[in-house]
Amino acid sequence: MWIGWMEFDVLLGDVHSLKEKRSVIRPLIADLSRRTEAAAAEVGHHDLHRRALIGLSVVASDAAHVRNVLDRVDHQFAEAHPEITILSARQGLHSSED
Repeated sequence: MWIGWMEFDVLLGDVHSLKEKRSVIRPLIADLSRRTEAAAAEVGHHDLHRRALIGLSVVASDAAHVRNVLDRVDHQFAEAHPEITILSARQGLHSSED
């Protein structure tokens, strides 16, 4: 079994409250889950209204498939959401035998 993960540190646009942040982040996470085979969630910067840490994970029996999904997400995420700025992106790939 292969587990892949990716984490995006994003800067949100004109957001002035945590309530506005939720209204921007929820559709982003729903779109990530819908467009990919990954589970997505806000995983950090919960108390900052202009920043968010968005994580996603993929589990598959083939490492190449996991890499393909993560690469596709990496290339399409910023293009699909011009209202955010990606400050950094990290990813990892692990085997259940590690």
